Amino acid sequence: MPILDVTTHLVSAPLHTPFVTALRRTTTTDTVVVVVTDEHGHRGYGEAPQVWRVTGESLAGARACIDGPLRDAVLGRDPDDLHDLLRTVRGAVVGNHGAKGAVDVALHDLAARRLGVPLAQFLGGSATTARTDVTLSVAEPDELAATAAARVAEGFDVLKIKVGTDAVGDVARVRAIRAAVGPGVRIRLDANQGWTPRQAVRAIRAMEDAGTDVELVEQPVDGHDVAGLAHVTAHVDTLTLADEAVYGIRELLAVIERRAADMVNVKLAKSAGLGPARTLLDLAEAAGMGTMVGSMMETHIGVGAAASLVAAYGTSAVSDLDAAWWLTSAPVTGGITYEGPTVRLPDAPGLGIDALTVAEP
Repeated sequence: MPILDVTTHLVSAPLHTPFVTALRRTTTTDTVVVVVTDEHGHRGYGEAPQVWRVTGESLAGARACIDGPLRDAVLGRDPDDLHDLLRTVRGAVVGNHGAKGAVDVALHDLAARRLGVPLAQFLGGSATTARTDVTLSVAEPDELAATAAARVAEGFDVLKIKVGTDAVGDVARVRAIRAAVGPGVRIRLDANQGWTPRQAVRAIRAMEDAGTDVELVEQPVDGHDVAGLAHVTAHVDTLTLADEAVYGIRELLAVIERRAADMVNVKLAKSAGLGPARTLLDLAEAAGMGTMVGSMMETHIGVGAAASLVAAYGTSAVSDLDAAWWLTSAPVTGGITYEGPTVRLPDAPGLGIDALTVAEP
């Protein structure tokens, strides 16, 4: 049953609340959805989100890559030859991690559907749920405190605070949130590369001195500045988490060799899919690093794949899988659902996606 067709669809899905970080502000999730179809009509879904300030990939670029060389790489191939097929996809183009990740996920989804098993089971696990944190966008202390209290009331017990716009103000923001939610809620920070190494050390130490009990700080400095990340890690007690510093094996090895971070955040759109992501998790664990699986601003397709990976592999920290929670409604039928901090995987083959409901052909 060879692959007969590969199609792409543009999706722009509105968010219920603006998503604001040190890098950008957005009110929509914009992504390219790829559908891979075999001879018997089985379909596999994947997506390539547009994240200009992180991966640098655009909707137009991802779509051209998928419609061109990646489509050529898989048409007529047997999806059961998954390992060889994924190797071909990775070697078909340079870069284009999001586009390759979308096709990688679609091929995994298709293979699982053909066997009639959920994707998590196909990846080697039996769990049907995964836990997630919830993100609080950049805002002033009073607004953040109110939002944090509301999220805790909704059942979330791990809050990810976007910081990095103002190191001094960030300390006040975190103190306000801790005062609002009390000691029983975990607070983690994501600076999105917004601090210099010196600013990061000063801010994190100030939070430590204030007793804010921050669980971890994600990507405090520029992703290319591995030496700066190592400097921060060596001069604070709080755990550091590498995100934009790690796309693939080469970057993770550099972080490991420099002991530049305590943990790594693995994302499918950065690592080019489930295949490379599994390698990164194994490598990080072997090196004694903590692990987490995250997502860009993606829909239920990309987050469903990430949650399936967590359900199969597990991570040392609660993962960051709330991206689809931000959507006003699902642009698909089927797939994952949210119950507070619990991501529920469907009891259906593959990702359990039945169809796209909002898309431009």
